[in-house]
Amino acid sequence: MPDLVKLYGSKVFNDTVMRQRLPKQSYNEVKRVARDYSALTLDIANSVAACMKEWAVEQGVTHFTHWFQPMTGSTAEKHDSFISPIGPTGSQAIAEFSGKELIKGEPDASSFPSGGIRATFEARGYTIWDVTSPAFIKGNVLCIPTAFCSYSGEALDQKTPLLRSMQAINKQAKRVLKVLGTETEGVLTTVGAEQEYFIVDDSVLDKRPDLLYTGRTLLGARPPRGQEMEDHYFGALKTRIAEYMEDLDVELWKLGVTSKTRHNEVAPAQHELAPIFSTTNIAADHNQLVMETIKTVARKHGLAALLHEKPFAGVNGSGKHNNWAIGTVEGENLLDPGDTPAKNARFLLFLAAIIKAVDEYQDLLRISVATAGNDHRLGANEAPPAIISMFVGEELDQVLQAIKNSQEYVGPGKIPMSIGVDALPSIPKDTTDRNRTSPFAFTGNKFEFRMPGSNVSISLANTVLNTTVAESLAFFAEILEKEKKRDINERIKLIVRNTMAKHERIIFNGNNYAPEWVDEAKKRGLLNLQSTVEALPLFVAKKNTELFEKHGVLTEGEAESRLELMLENYAKTIHYEALTLIDMVHRDVDPAVIAYETDVAKLAKKLKDLGLPNENELSLLKKLTGLGGASAKALAKLEETVVVAEGGKDTLEIATRYRKEVFASMQELRAIADELEMVVASKHWPYPTYGDILYGVR
Repeated sequence: MPDLVKLYGSKVFNDTVMRQRLPKQSYNEVKRVARDYSALTLDIANSVAACMKEWAVEQGVTHFTHWFQPMTGSTAEKHDSFISPIGPTGSQAIAEFSGKELIKGEPDASSFPSGGIRATFEARGYTIWDVTSPAFIKGNVLCIPTAFCSYSGEALDQKTPLLRSMQAINKQAKRVLKVLGTETEGVLTTVGAEQEYFIVDDSVLDKRPDLLYTGRTLLGARPPRGQEMEDHYFGALKTRIAEYMEDLDVELWKLGVTSKTRHNEVAPAQHELAPIFSTTNIAADHNQLVMETIKTVARKHGLAALLHEKPFAGVNGSGKHNNWAIGTVEGENLLDPGDTPAKNARFLLFLAAIIKAVDEYQDLLRISVATAGNDHRLGANEAPPAIISMFVGEELDQVLQAIKNSQEYVGPGKIPMSIGVDALPSIPKDTTDRNRTSPFAFTGNKFEFRMPGSNVSISLANTVLNTTVAESLAFFAEILEKEKKRDINERIKLIVRNTMAKHERIIFNGNNYAPEWVDEAKKRGLLNLQSTVEALPLFVAKKNTELFEKHGVLTEGEAESRLELMLENYAKTIHYEALTLIDMVHRDVDPAVIAYETDVAKLAKKLKDLGLPNENELSLLKKLTGLGGASAKALAKLEETVVVAEGGKDTLEIATRYRKEVFASMQELRAIADELEMVVASKHWPYPTYGDILYGVR
């Protein structure tokens, strides 16, 4: 058993290592730059680079890379060695790493998606060290977390807008706290991103082109047993899975990822990993490492990890619950109801800001989780519906209603409760049940955003959360700053009361799966954006581009480029899924059906020649030929819809056609193929079945 304390963070150039190795002046300057979001001087950068290189080389590192998150959803890295030749002939070498190399890199930006914000021939791009996220070692490579932008400064990555949003919420939250008499060096948001995933035997991928190319099964009939018995959730881990999870934890701990919880999820072969909270940009970095490590460690165990939101039809898909909180750098959680009157008044003010943000920017929150994969998951019984709403619990709801109606609130045990800053009693924690159907639920001292899919970066969702809440706080700060003559108690009452009057429609504490909620949400005027294609165009609605520009998070051009890219990604995803399905049916399913038809036909004829009954064989043959004919017709239709979709006049039209026509044709063909799977003899069926895959790891 490894020494966990020594193991944890052993591959990270973290605060402990910096404090030990950096000159005091350099250490203090790095901490200041991280706190103030300012620039690092070249002299200090050289000092840090020298210590960082020495530390890395001691651990066997030979290369370094600027590790960044382009708009592909994954990470990117280009490795450079520390070796530099010296002498007139270059026959000798030294290990070298400069402050300039630490601060900035220059990868070719033309091959990364930009959403049309720059021409293909404009190749120059820059990676800039994110001082707030520590460097780490992966294999023999020193990875330096960086932002990625173009020659003219446009953000080409997921991290830059996230860092900008963190600055925005820090600025506006500090304004509010200053009026309330709380001085702080800074306000930050923290995130704990739970990660769900499936683990199957690695050999399956060689036999399932759909899993190999698309990450999900495009064909597959439901097995005789799925998750009906609900016995997999929190069940005892299988030996291979337990051994895998032990290695996974060790590798994550080395990287400073606080993997805390592991367990079986609801569906067969489905599992979950949950970390402890980190600052939001570090949490985003860590979640990318979690997804990558889940896959690499699985391969070492002869397993394969599936991170698609819905790899198997008919069983639960996978999400990524984004637990979001806001607090001061001194350690005070601003979403903790607390035990003292002052903290509770402050809590209600920040709660009101979030209520306002979620209601006014439902569209952005929905867009932040909108992908082709997540469309399969949202609204099913393993995920919230596409309608955005908030759960605050009965206790808080009653408090908010009392404030809205200018009434005295009487809490549990008839304890009187008022809104005064000096008199507000503590709100007890866990006074109500959790709501696992809610998209955005208060869970005691944080909000759990349950809509993100398992396969995406959490950066966009948290960029939206930070920016929209920053806007609410800016609005509140203006009121608090302007009306200084009015008692602070009255100002807070007014803000909370007005917020509830305008935005209480977003609060729903009931069953989000109930059909009645759809009708109720419509009456309330809430958005119901069922698909990615319906949601995405709203990203550049005037109110949204103005929001991003006001807080310096995205320019209008950057927002438009991201819309273009998201639409393009959606269309490309459905496109390659459709081509994969077409290929599977042409190459494997059709020949399998024909082979089985031939066997059945021969048997029917042989029985007839022997004078024996062959009605069953003829009936089966009729069914096979009927389904085969239907399959051929559906296949031709799918091929035609792909061609038509590609002929759209712009990206939105192309994506819309893929959603309405191509996806529908895929579903039609799949239904026929899945019926054939239940009829064709197993020796002829070309692919491992759902039962083989989901129960293959023993």
